[in-house]
Amino acid sequence: MRRTIIAALAALLLTGTAALAAPPAALEPLAFLLGEWVPIGGAAGGTVFSRDLQDGVIVRRNFAEYPASDSRPASRHDDLMVIHAEADGAVRADYYDSEGHVIRYLVTVPRAGAAVFLGEAVAGQPRFRLTYDLAEDGALKGEFAIATPNAPETFQPYLSWSSRRSGDGSQ
Repeated sequence: MRRTIIAALAALLLTGTAALAAPPAALEPLAFLLGEWVPIGGAAGGTVFSRDLQDGVIVRRNFAEYPASDSRPASRHDDLMVIHAEADGAVRADYYDSEGHVIRYLVTVPRAGAAVFLGEAVAGQPRFRLTYDLAEDGALKGEFAIATPNAPETFQPYLSWSSRRSGDGSQ
């Protein structure tokens, strides 16, 4: 009897562990982002998207280095974003950077190979949108856009870039 109870408990624990180890289904459409990405065109920087916390979240670590110019010294920008699924199935992301910015995003996948990170609308503050689009040639195109507080649905591009998976030889 005791062995039966121990075996039943072990089976229950193993089943629970296996269920927790599976990535949340809501994050699967973002799997195209996973990997190490390097900029196309000579920019200095890189981005890594990886699963973390037993595959329960996707973490983006990004950096960009800017050379000195006549008007500014050399600088480096670092940021971290944690992408997670909510209990209701919504996907959200929390962004933090080395300049002290924090952005809360709602994440949607309008089609395979595309993702839109839409910042919350907060009265009196700009609103942000980050988009990724995986091109047929394997390039990952990104755009960061900003909407003014008085027009929170009208986004203007601020930065755009293209990157390739590290090691594919086509930088």
